[in-house]
Amino acid sequence: MEQKLFFNGDIITMREEQPYAQALLVKGGAIAFIGSLERARELAGAEAEMIDLEGKTLMPAFMDAHSHITNVASNLRVADLSGCKDEDEIILRLREFAKAHDVAAVEWLIGYGYDHNELASGMHPTYKALDAIDDHPVLVTHTSGHMGAVNRLGLQKLGITRGTADPTGGVIGRDSGGEPNGYLEETAFTKVSALIPAPTLEEMMQAMDEAQEIYLKNGITTAQDGMVVPGNFTLLKAMADAGRLKIDVVAYIDLAENSRLLRANHPYTQNYLNHLKIGGYKIFLDGSPQGRTAWMSEPYENAPDGYRGYPIYTDAQVKAFCEVALHEKQQLLAHCNGDAAAQQYIDAFQAALGEMGVKNETRPVMIHAQTLRPDQLDEMKQIGMIPSYFVAHTYYWGDVHVKNLGQARARRISPVGTTVQKQVRYTFHQDAPVVPPKMLHTVWCAVNRLTKSGQELGEDERISPYKAIQGVTEHVAWQYSEEDKKGTLQSGKLADLVILDRNPLKVEPMEIKDIEVLETLKEGRTLYRKG
Repeated sequence: MEQKLFFNGDIITMREEQPYAQALLVKGGAIAFIGSLERARELAGAEAEMIDLEGKTLMPAFMDAHSHITNVASNLRVADLSGCKDEDEIILRLREFAKAHDVAAVEWLIGYGYDHNELASGMHPTYKALDAIDDHPVLVTHTSGHMGAVNRLGLQKLGITRGTADPTGGVIGRDSGGEPNGYLEETAFTKVSALIPAPTLEEMMQAMDEAQEIYLKNGITTAQDGMVVPGNFTLLKAMADAGRLKIDVVAYIDLAENSRLLRANHPYTQNYLNHLKIGGYKIFLDGSPQGRTAWMSEPYENAPDGYRGYPIYTDAQVKAFCEVALHEKQQLLAHCNGDAAAQQYIDAFQAALGEMGVKNETRPVMIHAQTLRPDQLDEMKQIGMIPSYFVAHTYYWGDVHVKNLGQARARRISPVGTTVQKQVRYTFHQDAPVVPPKMLHTVWCAVNRLTKSGQELGEDERISPYKAIQGVTEHVAWQYSEEDKKGTLQSGKLADLVILDRNPLKVEPMEIKDIEVLETLKEGRTLYRKG
């Protein structure tokens, strides 16, 4: 049995009663002992590998509370549009990608990651800009994943015409004459983008190999695929069957249209099979605050006619979703950015619990929870609902939130400080590929709450480094009902570990984002080591 004994560094247990240990002994993929070096040496076999940390920091590996790992893989095969400053740069990157990857004429040319807030126009592109490429149907996706645009050839391929009605929960952009202008929002975008031909399974498996390396490089050994439809599950199952999943992946099935996937794949429910587990269901209830599609209880700043965003489903539909999850005893994750969407989820879940007369044992999660109010946190605590915050919004779009929501609401974005005060359990995520899965940057955001321009955004909502790290380790294990196996360093738990060059609990708070992941271990095996 392979044994490793780690010593001579800061070993953070993430257990408040014993925050540090002198040594950690790993046997056969699990933690065999954590405590004094003397006792660890006594328990270690003669063949144990002695690993001198040389003052570095060892702690539980990070756990991803919400992302879309198959989308991370998909985006490795499209043009990267992040950081583009205008439409000309978008066109340039698309052309460079087409040339570098030999994209044949008439094939779809796809880009991901533009942010209209960073474009000189401040507007989403339309076909007027994208028609600069006229030998390919073009689709570009906003960094939020909630909207995007196509050129005129793309509109033709997708069959979108003047007579195409806006779908429920979505908007087709139109010019002053009522003709589609190429911009697609929410369900109008997500449903048509799913029609674009996918790469082969083997091509996607190769991309998944690369995607896992991105997570491992950031110290993550448990990841999520947060909105799974048949194509995603086919890929994940193929990876699992081939033994190519290196990290644990928790999949959440699209409840609205693909619930049969969960019912047809019970071997994967609740327990891992070759590192793949179905964790439950996922639904979307609104859009994004930076795209002004999140459903708010009060109007956006300077909004015409009191515009507050909009819901995707009716109250009755959301209640029905909650009833399905409760009846099947499956965890339900609901995407809610606006406080009106959050209230719809809370009310629906409460109503379902009351009418069914059951106890909530499923640990429901509110994904993003950007604009939660204190009174809503109280209600969530009562029904055992977990907010999973995209707290890095404070940095990436904090300045935009001030413009869209006003100072008072923007300062309460991702209200983690209030959540800690109310003793409500929480987790953090990056919603990758929306932003890279950089856990230490997220911890930095929760501790410092600075925008890109350097503006402080809600000093009262800051939390300590320790509390922030709980949101990417211990609390995530609880969210996944894996607290007996992961999240803290204790005997009997999996040896999912990360080694850092510095201790995030001891460095200056502003330095946390600069800490480097040196090594990531899954069940005692090194899967990433910084070269």
